[in-house]
Amino acid sequence: MSKMLTAEDFTQLPLLMWEKVFSKVKKAVVFMDDRCAEALHWSGGAAALLEAGARNVKQFSSFEACGENEPKAVFVVSTVLKGRTVDIIKDIISLSHFQYCVVFTTVPHSVHLFANNVSTEMEGNPVFDQFEEKLCEWMGNMNYTAEVMHSPVVFAPVSQQLIVAPAFAHLFPLLPPDLDSLNAKRPEKKRFGTLNDLNVHSLPVELQIEIKCLVSALNSMFEAAKMREESFAVGPMSRIIAGELANHNQAKNRRKIAPNKASIIFIDRTMDLTGVVGHHGDNLVEKILSVLSPLPGHVTDVQVDMLELTNVQRIPHFQNTVAPGCLAQTQ
Repeated sequence: MSKMLTAEDFTQLPLLMWEKVFSKVKKAVVFMDDRCAEALHWSGGAAALLEAGARNVKQFSSFEACGENEPKAVFVVSTVLKGRTVDIIKDIISLSHFQYCVVFTTVPHSVHLFANNVSTEMEGNPVFDQFEEKLCEWMGNMNYTAEVMHSPVVFAPVSQQLIVAPAFAHLFPLLPPDLDSLNAKRPEKKRFGTLNDLNVHSLPVELQIEIKCLVSALNSMFEAAKMREESFAVGPMSRIIAGELANHNQAKNRRKIAPNKASIIFIDRTMDLTGVVGHHGDNLVEKILSVLSPLPGHVTDVQVDMLELTNVQRIPHFQNTVAPGCLAQTQ
Protein backbone atom coordinates (compact mmCIF):
# COMPACT_ATOMS: atom_id res chain seq x y z
CA MET A 1 0.00 0.00 0.00
CA SER A 2 1.56 3.33 -1.06
CA LYS A 3 1.03 6.57 0.82
CA MET A 4 -0.30 9.71 -0.85
CA LEU A 5 2.40 12.09 -1.96
CA THR A 6 2.29 15.44 -0.11
CA ALA A 7 3.46 18.82 -1.45
CA GLU A 8 6.47 18.56 0.90
CA ASP A 9 7.43 15.15 -0.56
CA PHE A 10 7.06 16.56 -4.05
CA THR A 11 9.46 19.46 -3.46
CA GLN A 12 12.01 17.00 -2.03
CA LEU A 13 12.25 15.27 -5.42
CA PRO A 14 14.79 17.72 -6.95
CA LEU A 15 16.99 17.16 -3.86
CA LEU A 16 16.86 13.39 -4.50
CA MET A 17 18.29 13.97 -8.00
CA TRP A 18 21.37 15.61 -6.43
CA GLU A 19 22.09 12.66 -4.11
CA LYS A 20 23.82 10.77 -6.93
CA VAL A 21 26.12 13.76 -7.53
CA PHE A 22 26.80 14.32 -3.82
CA SER A 23 27.80 10.65 -3.44
CA LYS A 24 30.70 11.19 -5.88
CA VAL A 25 32.18 14.55 -4.82
CA LYS A 26 34.24 13.48 -1.80
CA LYS A 27 37.77 14.98 -2.06
CA ALA A 28 36.96 16.27 -5.58
CA VAL A 29 37.07 19.67 -7.25
CA VAL A 30 33.65 20.20 -8.85
CA PHE A 31 33.25 21.98 -12.21
CA MET A 32 29.69 23.03 -12.96
CA ASP A 33 27.96 24.92 -15.79
CA ASP A 34 25.56 27.82 -15.13
CA ARG A 35 22.31 25.88 -15.62
CA CYS A 36 23.25 23.14 -13.15
CA ALA A 37 24.65 25.74 -10.73
CA GLU A 38 21.29 27.52 -10.78
CA ALA A 39 19.40 24.31 -9.98
CA LEU A 40 21.86 23.61 -7.13
CA HIS A 41 21.42 27.19 -5.89
CA TRP A 42 17.83 26.26 -4.89
CA SER A 43 18.84 22.83 -3.53
CA GLY A 44 21.39 23.73 -0.86
CA GLY A 45 23.90 25.63 -2.99
CA ALA A 46 27.68 25.16 -2.99
CA ALA A 47 27.49 24.52 0.77
CA ALA A 48 25.74 21.20 0.05
CA LEU A 49 28.64 20.11 -2.17
CA LEU A 50 31.24 21.15 0.42
CA GLU A 51 29.28 19.31 3.13
CA ALA A 52 29.37 16.20 0.95
CA GLY A 53 33.18 16.45 0.96
CA ALA A 54 34.00 18.48 -2.17
CA ARG A 55 37.28 20.43 -1.93
CA ASN A 56 36.30 23.29 -4.21
CA VAL A 57 33.63 24.38 -6.73
CA LYS A 58 34.67 26.05 -9.99
CA GLN A 59 33.04 27.37 -13.13
CA PHE A 60 32.86 24.97 -16.08
CA SER A 61 35.33 26.89 -18.24
CA SER A 62 38.48 26.31 -20.29
CA PHE A 63 40.14 28.96 -18.12
CA GLU A 64 39.90 26.78 -14.99
CA ALA A 65 42.20 23.93 -13.89
CA CYS A 66 43.56 22.18 -10.79
CA GLY A 67 46.92 21.77 -9.11
CA GLU A 68 49.04 18.63 -8.64
CA ASN A 69 47.55 18.00 -5.20
CA GLU A 70 44.01 17.78 -6.65
CA PRO A 71 43.73 14.35 -8.33
CA LYS A 72 39.92 14.06 -8.52
CA ALA A 73 37.41 16.06 -10.57
CA VAL A 74 33.63 15.94 -10.93
CA PHE A 75 32.00 17.70 -13.91
CA VAL A 76 28.28 18.54 -13.83
CA VAL A 77 26.89 19.73 -17.18
CA SER A 78 23.47 20.31 -18.73
CA THR A 79 24.45 19.54 -22.32
CA VAL A 80 25.02 16.66 -24.72
CA LEU A 81 28.62 15.40 -24.47
CA LYS A 82 29.58 16.78 -27.88
CA GLY A 83 31.26 19.84 -29.37
CA ARG A 84 32.14 22.70 -27.04
CA THR A 85 31.30 20.76 -23.85
CA VAL A 86 33.83 18.08 -24.80
CA ASP A 87 36.43 20.74 -25.69
CA ILE A 88 36.07 22.40 -22.25
CA ILE A 89 36.37 19.09 -20.37
CA LYS A 90 39.45 18.20 -22.42
CA ASP A 91 41.00 21.64 -21.77
CA ILE A 92 40.48 21.38 -17.99
CA ILE A 93 41.87 17.83 -17.83
CA SER A 94 44.88 18.70 -20.04
CA LEU A 95 45.84 21.58 -17.73
CA SER A 96 45.40 19.48 -14.55
CA HIS A 97 46.78 16.28 -13.00
CA PHE A 98 43.65 14.18 -12.53
CA GLN A 99 43.65 10.46 -11.86
CA TYR A 100 39.91 10.16 -11.28
CA CYS A 101 37.19 11.96 -13.30
CA VAL A 102 33.41 11.71 -12.97
CA VAL A 103 31.12 13.39 -15.53
CA PHE A 104 27.41 13.95 -14.82
CA THR A 105 25.18 15.12 -17.64
CA THR A 106 21.51 16.04 -17.32
CA VAL A 107 21.04 14.64 -20.86
CA PRO A 108 20.05 10.94 -20.77
CA HIS A 109 21.87 8.30 -22.81
CA SER A 110 18.88 7.82 -25.15
CA VAL A 111 19.14 11.49 -26.20
CA HIS A 112 22.90 11.09 -26.76
CA LEU A 113 22.07 8.29 -29.21
CA PHE A 114 19.51 10.55 -30.92
CA ALA A 115 22.06 13.43 -31.09
CA ASN A 116 24.50 11.01 -32.76
CA ASN A 117 21.87 9.85 -35.31
CA VAL A 118 21.55 6.36 -33.81
CA SER A 119 17.93 5.22 -34.16
CA THR A 120 18.23 1.66 -32.81
CA GLU A 121 17.80 0.70 -29.17
CA MET A 122 21.15 -0.33 -27.68
CA GLU A 123 22.18 -2.43 -24.70
CA GLY A 124 24.04 -0.56 -21.95
CA ASN A 125 25.40 2.98 -22.42
CA PRO A 126 27.93 2.78 -25.29
CA VAL A 127 28.21 6.59 -25.75
CA PHE A 128 29.07 7.05 -22.06
CA ASP A 129 31.49 4.07 -22.18
CA GLN A 130 33.35 5.60 -25.14
CA PHE A 131 33.56 8.94 -23.34
CA GLU A 132 35.05 7.23 -20.27
CA GLU A 133 37.86 5.93 -22.50
CA LYS A 134 38.45 9.44 -23.86
CA LEU A 135 38.69 10.81 -20.31
CA CYS A 136 41.40 8.24 -19.45
CA GLU A 137 43.22 9.12 -22.66
CA TRP A 138 43.22 12.84 -21.73
CA MET A 139 44.31 12.06 -18.15
CA GLY A 140 47.25 10.24 -19.75
CA ASN A 141 46.78 6.75 -18.31
CA MET A 142 44.18 4.13 -19.33
CA ASN A 143 44.37 2.66 -15.79
CA TYR A 144 43.05 5.86 -14.19
CA THR A 145 39.35 5.93 -13.22
CA ALA A 146 36.63 7.60 -15.32
CA GLU A 147 32.87 7.47 -14.85
CA VAL A 148 30.18 9.05 -17.03
CA MET A 149 26.53 9.03 -15.97
CA HIS A 150 23.16 10.75 -16.30
CA SER A 151 21.55 12.66 -13.44
CA PRO A 152 18.56 14.96 -14.15
CA VAL A 153 19.61 17.83 -11.86
CA VAL A 154 17.45 20.41 -13.69
CA PHE A 155 14.67 21.22 -11.20
CA ALA A 156 14.71 23.95 -8.56
CA PRO A 157 12.32 23.80 -5.58
CA VAL A 158 11.43 27.48 -5.13
CA SER A 159 8.74 26.87 -2.50
CA GLN A 160 6.64 23.98 -1.19
CA GLN A 161 4.14 24.41 -4.02
CA LEU A 162 6.46 25.46 -6.82
CA ILE A 163 9.23 23.70 -8.73
CA VAL A 164 10.83 25.46 -11.70
CA ALA A 165 13.20 24.19 -14.39
CA PRO A 166 15.65 27.06 -15.05
CA ALA A 167 17.62 24.86 -17.48
CA PHE A 168 14.66 25.09 -19.88
CA ALA A 169 13.97 28.82 -19.42
CA HIS A 170 14.68 29.50 -23.10
CA LEU A 171 12.33 26.72 -24.33
CA PHE A 172 9.59 28.92 -25.77
CA PRO A 173 6.24 28.00 -27.39
CA LEU A 174 6.13 27.92 -31.18
CA LEU A 175 4.92 31.11 -32.92
CA PRO A 176 3.63 31.84 -36.47
CA PRO A 177 7.09 33.03 -37.70
CA ASP A 178 8.47 29.60 -36.63
CA LEU A 179 5.90 27.96 -38.93
CA ASP A 180 7.09 30.11 -41.85
CA SER A 181 10.76 29.22 -41.31
CA LEU A 182 9.94 25.48 -40.98
CA ASN A 183 7.80 25.55 -44.13
CA ALA A 184 10.51 27.40 -46.09
CA LYS A 185 12.69 24.27 -45.85
CA ARG A 186 9.94 21.86 -46.98
CA PRO A 187 8.59 21.00 -50.47
CA GLU A 188 5.36 22.84 -51.39
CA LYS A 189 3.09 19.79 -51.00
CA LYS A 190 4.43 18.88 -47.56
CA ARG A 191 4.04 22.29 -45.92
CA PHE A 192 2.08 22.69 -42.68
CA GLY A 193 -1.11 24.76 -42.64
CA THR A 194 -1.08 25.75 -38.97
CA LEU A 195 1.09 25.37 -35.86
CA ASN A 196 -1.29 22.61 -34.72
CA ASP A 197 -0.21 20.46 -37.69
CA LEU A 198 3.44 20.34 -36.56
CA ASN A 199 4.86 17.14 -35.09
CA VAL A 200 8.06 16.62 -33.13
CA HIS A 201 9.93 15.19 -36.17
CA SER A 202 9.37 18.39 -38.16
CA LEU A 203 11.23 20.53 -35.57
CA PRO A 204 14.95 21.43 -35.72
CA VAL A 205 17.19 18.77 -34.11
CA GLU A 206 18.37 21.14 -31.34
CA LEU A 207 14.76 21.79 -30.32
CA GLN A 208 13.93 18.07 -30.46
CA ILE A 209 16.87 17.42 -28.10
CA GLU A 210 15.58 20.09 -25.65
CA ILE A 211 12.08 18.58 -25.67
CA LYS A 212 13.39 15.03 -25.20
CA CYS A 213 15.55 16.19 -22.26
CA LEU A 214 12.60 17.95 -20.61
CA VAL A 215 10.39 14.86 -21.08
CA SER A 216 13.10 12.58 -19.67
CA ALA A 217 13.58 14.87 -16.64
CA LEU A 218 9.82 14.95 -15.99
CA ASN A 219 9.72 11.16 -16.29
CA SER A 220 12.56 10.84 -13.73
CA MET A 221 10.59 13.00 -11.32
CA PHE A 222 7.38 11.00 -11.83
CA GLU A 223 9.37 7.78 -11.40
CA ALA A 224 10.78 8.98 -8.06
CA ALA A 225 7.23 9.90 -7.01
CA LYS A 226 5.90 6.49 -8.21
CA MET A 227 3.35 8.38 -10.25
CA ARG A 228 1.23 7.48 -13.27
CA GLU A 229 0.04 10.62 -14.99
CA GLU A 230 -2.84 11.61 -17.19
CA SER A 231 -1.66 14.42 -19.47
CA PHE A 232 -3.59 17.40 -20.82
CA ALA A 233 -2.14 19.99 -23.21
CA VAL A 234 -3.14 23.51 -24.21
CA GLY A 235 -1.27 24.90 -27.23
CA PRO A 236 0.82 23.39 -30.07
CA MET A 237 4.15 23.16 -28.19
CA SER A 238 2.53 21.64 -25.11
CA ARG A 239 0.77 19.08 -27.30
CA ILE A 240 4.13 18.01 -28.75
CA ILE A 241 5.72 17.74 -25.27
CA ALA A 242 2.75 15.77 -23.86
CA GLY A 243 2.90 13.47 -26.91
CA GLU A 244 6.61 12.83 -26.37
CA LEU A 245 5.93 11.97 -22.71
CA ALA A 246 3.14 9.58 -23.73
CA ASN A 247 5.49 7.77 -26.15
CA HIS A 248 8.56 7.79 -23.88
CA ASN A 249 9.66 4.15 -23.44
CA GLN A 250 10.49 4.35 -19.73
CA ALA A 251 7.26 6.28 -19.07
CA LYS A 252 5.19 3.48 -20.61
CA ASN A 253 6.72 0.93 -18.21
CA ARG A 254 6.34 3.29 -15.24
CA ARG A 255 2.64 3.91 -15.91
CA LYS A 256 1.91 0.16 -15.77
CA ILE A 257 3.13 -0.23 -12.18
CA ALA A 258 3.07 3.22 -10.50
CA PRO A 259 0.55 3.40 -7.59
CA ASN A 260 0.02 7.20 -7.33
CA LYS A 261 -2.25 8.99 -9.83
CA ALA A 262 -1.76 12.57 -11.00
CA SER A 263 -3.04 14.93 -13.69
CA ILE A 264 -0.41 16.93 -15.56
CA ILE A 265 -1.43 20.03 -17.50
CA PHE A 266 0.99 21.46 -20.09
CA ILE A 267 0.21 25.05 -21.12
CA ASP A 268 1.89 27.20 -23.78
CA ARG A 269 2.59 30.53 -22.06
CA THR A 270 1.60 32.31 -25.31
CA MET A 271 -2.00 31.22 -24.54
CA ASP A 272 -1.87 33.54 -21.55
CA LEU A 273 0.06 36.50 -22.93
CA THR A 274 -1.80 39.20 -20.99
CA GLY A 275 -0.76 37.55 -17.71
CA VAL A 276 2.84 37.07 -18.77
CA VAL A 277 3.55 40.58 -20.03
CA GLY A 278 1.48 42.49 -17.48
CA HIS A 279 3.27 44.04 -14.49
CA HIS A 280 0.07 44.77 -12.62
CA GLY A 281 0.35 42.13 -9.89
CA ASP A 282 -0.13 43.59 -6.46
CA ASN A 283 1.84 40.96 -4.55
CA LEU A 284 5.25 41.57 -3.02
CA VAL A 285 7.06 38.77 -4.91
CA GLU A 286 6.05 40.20 -8.27
CA LYS A 287 7.29 43.65 -7.22
CA ILE A 288 10.62 42.18 -6.02
CA LEU A 289 11.16 40.18 -9.23
CA SER A 290 10.33 43.10 -11.53
CA VAL A 291 12.41 45.72 -9.68
CA LEU A 292 15.63 43.83 -8.81
CA SER A 293 18.13 42.66 -11.43
CA PRO A 294 18.80 38.93 -11.82
CA LEU A 295 21.74 37.22 -10.15
CA PRO A 296 24.55 36.91 -12.74
CA GLY A 297 24.06 33.73 -14.79
CA HIS A 298 20.60 33.08 -13.27
CA VAL A 299 17.07 33.33 -14.66
CA THR A 300 15.02 32.73 -11.46
CA ASP A 301 16.76 34.57 -8.62
CA VAL A 302 17.55 38.24 -8.08
CA GLN A 303 20.28 40.34 -6.44
CA VAL A 304 19.41 41.89 -3.10
CA ASP A 305 21.62 44.84 -2.09
CA MET A 306 23.20 43.92 1.27
CA LEU A 307 25.20 47.13 1.63
CA GLU A 308 22.47 48.68 3.82
CA LEU A 309 23.14 46.00 6.47
CA THR A 310 26.83 46.94 6.78
CA ASN A 311 28.66 50.14 7.60
CA VAL A 312 30.66 49.93 4.36
CA GLN A 313 30.56 53.25 2.54
CA ARG A 314 28.62 53.34 -0.74
CA ILE A 315 30.95 54.29 -3.61
CA PRO A 316 29.22 55.73 -6.73
CA HIS A 317 29.41 53.50 -9.88
CA PHE A 318 30.92 50.66 -7.85
CA GLN A 319 28.37 48.06 -6.87
CA ASN A 320 30.38 44.99 -5.88
CA THR A 321 31.81 45.97 -2.51
CA VAL A 322 29.51 43.50 -0.73
CA ALA A 323 28.27 40.28 -2.37
CA PRO A 324 24.53 40.47 -3.13
CA GLY A 325 21.91 38.54 -1.18
CA CYS A 326 19.21 36.50 -2.93
CA LEU A 327 15.76 34.94 -2.43
CA ALA A 328 16.89 31.31 -2.22
CA GLN A 329 17.27 30.01 1.33
CA THR A 330 19.88 27.38 2.10
CA GLN A 331 17.66 25.70 4.72
